[in-house]
Amino acid sequence: MLADFVREVQRVTTHLPLTKKFILVNDGSSDDTLAVMKALAASSDDIFYLSFSRNFGKESAILAGLTYSEGDFVTLMDADLQDPPELLNDMYQKMTTENYDIVGCKRRNRQGEPAIRTFFANRFYSLINHISDQEIPSGVRDFRLMTRQVVDELLKLSEVNRFSKGLFAWAGFKAFYIDYDNVERQAGKSSWHFWQLVSYSIDGIVNFSDAPLNFATVTGFVSFVISLCLAAFYMTKTLLFGDPVQGFPTLIILMLLIGGLQLFSLGIIGKYIGKIFLETKHRPSYIIKEKNLD
Repeated sequence: MLADFVREVQRVTTHLPLTKKFILVNDGSSDDTLAVMKALAASSDDIFYLSFSRNFGKESAILAGLTYSEGDFVTLMDADLQDPPELLNDMYQKMTTENYDIVGCKRRNRQGEPAIRTFFANRFYSLINHISDQEIPSGVRDFRLMTRQVVDELLKLSEVNRFSKGLFAWAGFKAFYIDYDNVERQAGKSSWHFWQLVSYSIDGIVNFSDAPLNFATVTGFVSFVISLCLAAFYMTKTLLFGDPVQGFPTLIILMLLIGGLQLFSLGIIGKYIGKIFLETKHRPSYIIKEKNLD
């Protein structure tokens, strides 16, 4: 899709008073993507490429593209044409006439996606907007036009555990979102599997909310109160009615309940500690194997 993507962007933005440059990021693909990138770069002085040593993930690819960008305006786009290039005209017009710092795109619907994916995506946005201080509009994509100032400020955020949609919201600035109907990819299929999306959603929640930690604390406290109430109940029952507790089933149930809650809470705490551990390593977010720009 790369050649079609570049051709389509150039076609629909011909009249814009801008000098356009493309930075294509190859995130460790196993097909002929790099060869296509090299061919495109050889055919135009305005096309550049970065190729990672392996797959580092979408967030690293976004970071690399922003790092090597130089323009007064920078846009992020998927190369499968799910981000409609014709919207670039409206985005540029909105930014320059109404003085916005960010103009993004937000899908009105998810037509064409599996129903279960749509359901959980909507639940994720509802949850994170409820427990986080940063509002992330439902359906918003990484496809957005940004001023140089916005990009420079985002690049100052040196964290390894990145969730770009949250970072865009955290940075602030004057933003506007253009609604559009969902567009299906023109070729191929998504490499994102359901559980990868779940993991990515959990990372977003952990990165921008401490609500799970508060939940673990409250769960522990409630479990402690329940255990005290049960102890008082059975003690009173035995003293007043001389009814010995039939303890084996009760004991097993309580052990499984308390043990499960403890492990669940430890898992939440461990997720945060794991993120801290990754940050302390100071590993680079990506390694570039080949490129044609400085």
